[in-house]
Amino acid sequence: MYTDHSTTEIDTLLAKSAAAFFQYKNFSLKERAHFMRVIASEIEALGEELIATAHKETHLSEKRLYAERKRTIFQWNSYADAAEQGNWLEARIDLGDEDKTPAKPDLRKMLVPLGPVVVFGASNFPFAYSTAGGDTACAFAAGCPVIVKAHPAHVETSTLVAQAISKAAEKCNMPEGIFTHIYGADFKVGEYLVKHDEVKAVGFTGSYGGGRALFDLAAQRKAPIPVFAEMGSVNPVFLLPDKLQQNYQWAAEKLAYSITQDMGQFCTNPGLMIAIKGDALDKYVKQLLINLHEVMPSKMLHKGIARNYINNMQTAITQRHVDVLYQSNNKLGEEDGMVTIAKVPGKYFLNNIQLHQEVFGPYSLLVECSDEAEMLKIAQRLEGQLTATLMATAADINHNPALVNVLREKCGRFIMNSVPTGVEVALAMQHGGPFPACTDSRFTAVGADGIKRFARPVSYQNWTNELLPDELKNENPLGIWRTVNNELNQAAIDKA
Repeated sequence: MYTDHSTTEIDTLLAKSAAAFFQYKNFSLKERAHFMRVIASEIEALGEELIATAHKETHLSEKRLYAERKRTIFQWNSYADAAEQGNWLEARIDLGDEDKTPAKPDLRKMLVPLGPVVVFGASNFPFAYSTAGGDTACAFAAGCPVIVKAHPAHVETSTLVAQAISKAAEKCNMPEGIFTHIYGADFKVGEYLVKHDEVKAVGFTGSYGGGRALFDLAAQRKAPIPVFAEMGSVNPVFLLPDKLQQNYQWAAEKLAYSITQDMGQFCTNPGLMIAIKGDALDKYVKQLLINLHEVMPSKMLHKGIARNYINNMQTAITQRHVDVLYQSNNKLGEEDGMVTIAKVPGKYFLNNIQLHQEVFGPYSLLVECSDEAEMLKIAQRLEGQLTATLMATAADINHNPALVNVLREKCGRFIMNSVPTGVEVALAMQHGGPFPACTDSRFTAVGADGIKRFARPVSYQNWTNELLPDELKNENPLGIWRTVNNELNQAAIDKA
């Protein structure tokens, strides 16, 4: 039913997308926001059919899918609000002064859309990070047409959502080509899209291998384009001694749930636990294993992910000096996730880069350090992460300033006494981090600041007021916040 698009078909569709860009980029912020809100309504109108289809394709529970749909609709409405408010435009105005020698020019800067954006749907979030995910919403908010490559693991779900977006585009009289839905199980389809001259940016959520491949392809173009790839991480959790002594049961409960929630299929899953050996750690481990015995294995997203999980997990636990502390002994189906906790001494973890790699699924590795110095070395050796977590008291923090200082440079979200799973959609959220967690740590894939990924700054010099975009005119007809002569305000500029 769903066959890969040919290169000829893609050429035709992207020509329409490019033509749509030259219309849509001039749509007002209010028009873009209205379009986005209608998309939210159309997604909601899909009703039970969407939930049932996604449940069939992904094995995610209906409860989880209802929550994810609610989050997705919230994303569209909140990003629409942010688009209309215009703060993301970063409007800057420095008024000219003819009396200066030499004369000071009038300079007015704002962000403008990049052009058609290709979005690759994610396997683990069929709504919130896929066809109608945050990348698509941010691109529309920025003024860019979107080309979505449906994820082969939930192609029916993707098609339903694509139909909702297309229906909204028709209702809002959007230009033809504002949204394009492409099928491509073969990697060559994605490669062709990324290398296509009409494509100006890429959004991706998935594996390191997939994201890096797209990044390299984009860099090899005659005119390279940005690839905003969120590629996951091991999300280390540092369990500091004072906190562990006081609250080991609480920590074990929180992490047992976080490691196994939806069979660990989150890019923020806590794949590493780092602690100092001792009585408090022993108590924590004992309680963690008790809690894990209560977790029933369930199906992973699809056979490919289940197979990769088993292979990667087996590779990790068969490394020298790695001991398995717990594995699910329930009867497992072919696609079920096997909950696994392993342990390795810190000195062996330091010298085995294989143990630093993400194992996508219900797995976590406990690194047992001999002392604080070894814990610090491990923090220094880690690669870039989406998150880093400290389970710590104030005394722990004050006693380990070097650890805190190192970890801040390793992550995009720095967590204290919570777990990394659960990514709030909010302006202050940072869902990104230093490479290899992401290809550009300056941006976020969650929250309205993500709109900025698909825009670039342009400065207008000495333009007359009537010819300027509304965002930069003296009278500020949109009522947006602007920095005028280094002062942030919403006021009109009095040129009298």
